[in-house]
Amino acid sequence: MGYALNFNLIWRHFDKLWGGLLLSLELAVISIAIGIVIGLILAVWYVSAGRVVRTFIAAYVEFIRNVPLILLVYLVFYGLPTVVDIAYSAPTSFVVTLSLYSGAYLVEVFRSGLEAVPRGQLDAGKAIGLTPWQRLLNVRLPTMLRITLPALSNTFISLFKDTSVASVISVPELTYGAQWINFNTFRIVEVYLVVTAMYLVTGYALLFALRLVERRFRAAR
Repeated sequence: MGYALNFNLIWRHFDKLWGGLLLSLELAVISIAIGIVIGLILAVWYVSAGRVVRTFIAAYVEFIRNVPLILLVYLVFYGLPTVVDIAYSAPTSFVVTLSLYSGAYLVEVFRSGLEAVPRGQLDAGKAIGLTPWQRLLNVRLPTMLRITLPALSNTFISLFKDTSVASVISVPELTYGAQWINFNTFRIVEVYLVVTAMYLVTGYALLFALRLVERRFRAAR
């Protein structure tokens, strides 16, 4: 007999998928927020500090960008507590990992955005007597945000998909919920079809919302 699709068991346990989707979004939002702070601070330091600071920041970026995310998850969740006297839950560990991961990518995004600010704007701010800090807050950062918003949107959507890696340390996000249903119902095709649809619909909804934000910022220029 061929495989017959049966979604009844999937709908019966759909609460696990819905709860997992909400947790995936929560993990992505928290991680991108922390990653923005990390990336912005390091990017400002990179463009204004000396060679030593730039070398350390570049080393952090290169390390994160060249190590698989799943390995970073294992290092933070299993490795770090064995070296340092620290204890945290699996979701907290994953947020720390994903924040450092996103921060490394956002350093490059923000750095390129800061360097793309037209020199004329900075000279105009200097001409009217703005201090370096005022030029950063009132001229450079707002312009940089408009330049980097598309890349920032793409990073957030990518992080939402990357939350699936949290299943390897039993964080009950969407992919973990799918695995639980699979192990308990053996409806492999059905559960992963439903989860694929949930990732697609949510991803496109986020993309649509973020594109509206981008157009709003462009209209406000």
